[in-house]
Amino acid sequence: MPLNRIDIDAALARLQEFDAVIDARSPSEHALDALPGAVNWPTLDDAERHEVGTEYKQVSAFDARKLGAILAARNIARHLEREAMPLPRQWKPLVYCWRGGQRSGALALVLGQIGFEAHVLEGGYRAFRRRVVTDLESAAKGLALRTLCGPTGCGKSRLLGALQHAGAQVLDLEVLAQHRGSVLGALPDAPQPSQKRFETRLWQALREFDPARPVFVESESRTIGRLRVPEALLQRMRAAPCLRLSMPDAARVDLLLEDYAHFAADQALLAQRLDTLREARGHAVVDAWQAGLSAGHLREVVQALLVEHYDPVYLRSMSRNFTAFEYAPTIELTDGSELSIRSAAEQAQQHAQAVASAVATAVESPGT
Repeated sequence: MPLNRIDIDAALARLQEFDAVIDARSPSEHALDALPGAVNWPTLDDAERHEVGTEYKQVSAFDARKLGAILAARNIARHLEREAMPLPRQWKPLVYCWRGGQRSGALALVLGQIGFEAHVLEGGYRAFRRRVVTDLESAAKGLALRTLCGPTGCGKSRLLGALQHAGAQVLDLEVLAQHRGSVLGALPDAPQPSQKRFETRLWQALREFDPARPVFVESESRTIGRLRVPEALLQRMRAAPCLRLSMPDAARVDLLLEDYAHFAADQALLAQRLDTLREARGHAVVDAWQAGLSAGHLREVVQALLVEHYDPVYLRSMSRNFTAFEYAPTIELTDGSELSIRSAAEQAQQHAQAVASAVATAVESPGT
């Protein structure tokens, strides 16, 4: 029975038709990145893949294929025993490996012989990756982005959450990157994904947006933790209409102590992380911050971090990179409370509607 092969365009258009997307690559390949929703049925695990590759280089291709077939047959049998026995005949999976070749072909062949309508993705993950890279170059250009600007601790992330809850379109890059963006922004219990996995998450989010409606995004820098924001999206964010957020310093400190509670609970960890700012701020300044922590002055140290480090860096970056920042309207938040954030979300949506109306009027009356 010939294999059912499908190209990347058809596969993505019909992705919802498949009952499962099966990644036949090794666990480490799958962990680095995968098609959205894919489950891992490795035809060869990492050690076996290395063993077959060594056999191929040091002995012969023929012997390597024999070894690979033996190992693959055992693994496929285990997958069928664990996963396939309760599945109905109508179950239809999409199977892929690195290039849509031997590993996915072997698994799909067995599934097809059983009677399942298995499809093999031509070009495999490599074809999908190329599509992601290509789409990220163009996807942001068609979006009506609205960039939220504001100094550290003024509630930008909370505002994005409130906007999303209210039904607005939101691109939360920090959620996708699993990082809060600043030098102290690493999450205590969630390591960042790989660059490829981050870009796949971003690609998936961009595909779901309605280009006729505004998309709110935070004014991120070029990198979020160790991950890079795609250049095309970054430039689109920097050229988009801005909304400036403002909040009193005392309220910003309160918000940061809530959002970074792990540092309040482990001030030794905070003191250690402050060492990363020595090159930027100098040894004397960082030593003073660490001494303040040792003396139990957490709130004062957070205030100093805002005034002496984060705020000056933020203002330089916004003025240099975001073209609409200087003339952007300001939303004043009293604090980080739900009431204040909800009010800001209403104002942000009203502003986005006003910008959309102004653009529509300009398009209809280009000569005025």
